[in-house]
Amino acid sequence: MLVETFWDLERIGRIRLSRSFFLRDFLHSEIASFYRLPNWPESLEAAVIAGRELCGKILEPLQETFGRIHIRSGYRSPALNTFGNKRGLKCASTSKNLGYHCWGLDAEGRMGAAACVVVPWALDNCREPGGWQRMAWFIHDHLPYHRMAFFQQQCAMNIGWSEQPERSIWSTAAPRGWLTRPDMLNSVGSHADRYQGFPPFRMPPDEPVYFDLLPPV
Repeated sequence: MLVETFWDLERIGRIRLSRSFFLRDFLHSEIASFYRLPNWPESLEAAVIAGRELCGKILEPLQETFGRIHIRSGYRSPALNTFGNKRGLKCASTSKNLGYHCWGLDAEGRMGAAACVVVPWALDNCREPGGWQRMAWFIHDHLPYHRMAFFQQQCAMNIGWSEQPERSIWSTAAPRGWLTRPDMLNSVGSHADRYQGFPPFRMPPDEPVYFDLLPPV
């Protein structure tokens, strides 16, 4: 999207993605702030469509079940992601992030979006070594996620939505490696014994349908 003025950027930030989330919640980037680079959607329509799916189907149910979630990182423009990847700033290659942190279409034309989030409930209740696996299995059993990646700091995780979900979970936190993916035997069936003591899963009330791409001036 061509952003020519402050008012253009303010207006797209007001786009409502779901009951709790607006596009502005996902546009902050430490890379963009420190290096004074822009970070707004190249295709606003694709980003909004994918972002609404991510928020409505993944983030809202997480928040309804565990309480407020904290957005660490959301949308990255391909240019910003490439900049971060080349400088070793915790960005995977842009080819891997299309349809993930680079909201919109991936290389195969599939719609998708992702965010890095911290769930304070998990930060307080899954502190034991490998505790991230409990949250991972809970999400695996309850939400239509695409890919997840868990990190050591604050039990943060990348979580995405895709119209063709891969259903894989990787971790850089110990024990490092694949927790599950479609070709692993543990990918099917219930894993409820792994997350005993978790709150019951709760879906939020039915979402209104947000048709407007841009809010009124």
